Amino acid sequence: MANGSTAAELDLAQQTYGPIVGNRWIQLAAGVTAMVVISNFQYAFTLFTPGLKQQFASAPYSDIALIYTLFILFETWPVPVAGYFIDKFGIRNLMLVGSVLIFVGWVLGGMFATSLFHLYIYYGALAGTGCGIIYIATVANAVKWFPDKRGLAAGLTAAGFGGGSALTLIPISGSISSMGWAGAMTAWGIGQGVVALVMAMILHHPPKGWLPKDWAQPKAVLQTRREFSAVQMMSQKEFYIMYAMFLMVCTGGLMTTGNMSQIAKSLNVFDAKVMGIAIVPFVATLAGVTNAFARIMWGTVSDRFGRENTMAFAFALEGVLIFLMTQIAGNAIAFMILMPFVFLAWGEIYALFSAITGDVFGPKNASGNYGIMYTAKGLASIMAGWGAAAVAAMYAGSFSVPYYIAAIFDIVAAVMALLILKPIIRKRITGEG
Repeated sequence: MANGSTAAELDLAQQTYGPIVGNRWIQLAAGVTAMVVISNFQYAFTLFTPGLKQQFASAPYSDIALIYTLFILFETWPVPVAGYFIDKFGIRNLMLVGSVLIFVGWVLGGMFATSLFHLYIYYGALAGTGCGIIYIATVANAVKWFPDKRGLAAGLTAAGFGGGSALTLIPISGSISSMGWAGAMTAWGIGQGVVALVMAMILHHPPKGWLPKDWAQPKAVLQTRREFSAVQMMSQKEFYIMYAMFLMVCTGGLMTTGNMSQIAKSLNVFDAKVMGIAIVPFVATLAGVTNAFARIMWGTVSDRFGRENTMAFAFALEGVLIFLMTQIAGNAIAFMILMPFVFLAWGEIYALFSAITGDVFGPKNASGNYGIMYTAKGLASIMAGWGAAAVAAMYAGSFSVPYYIAAIFDIVAAVMALLILKPIIRKRITGEG
């Protein structure tokens, strides 16, 4: 038998969808590809900020950073509704909607935006909503197809979002240099939208009753036998603990992603070059690689050692690294080395929280349930985008104070994972018996 299925199970998937769409590894690959093309909407924003600052010179930087905050808000807050419709009606139609939105978001932004308000609508609302739909659809699809390797599958899918930008940040930076921010946004918006539309035609949820061959629950990972609706999930205290942890750990990484150019300026390393390449796109590319690897690595580790144990270690490490960022002013080499490790210890949140949501609340409603959990990223964006920029402005542009706050958040979340969340989950699921 191939692809981890028995003959009957493989026939069920292939008879329903055909030999390509019915293959769970092709499903995973299509999801990863879709994630790659939406990654630039978040991770390339910092490359557009110098051009935006030049064009909208009279606007304070916090107004420009608000584009990023609005993008994250619209990427996250409509997602529970989209996730509900994905679980109820299937993945393809919602993927098509998301693909069209990311297409028009950047094309309209590049071709017709003459004010920051236009970009709030095009980049923030339209592209943000489209990315959120694609994100939740692909992550939840991986959770459904891979109950036996949930951490790995969610990690690989999330890695497409975290690491896809590593393939494109330097080319986008080159496009901005040659075409201007608006021309680059238009061209990349067209290309990314077309690829997402193609992937939308492949993605499907597994047939009802399908399970991988010889599936056995990992010993370190408890998985509920119940299927929680959104209302039932939100009646459980562990949901709110997980939500608070997600919110806290999101903050430092999002702040670094959206403000990397300004952070480099505040550390007096912005003008440095590495092998002739400006340091920000070079480091952002390295960070994209480590961000992607983090999701795969920590997701796989969590399959073996447990989600909560992995969270505790990774979050504590991130807190230390975030603090160290405040100690490297004027040192371009330290910036180049440390920043990728910040993302290595941060990127795993998108694999671990999606996987643990499926473990604790069941896979059937994973799109809607993780969509609700994912709104924590939207709240974090308020602090990480506009909020961090506003606080930095109070300290002559220094991001030290926002980083101190983020480091404290990380350490608190690490303690919560081990001492609060783990006992509660173990007690509840063991009691289902």
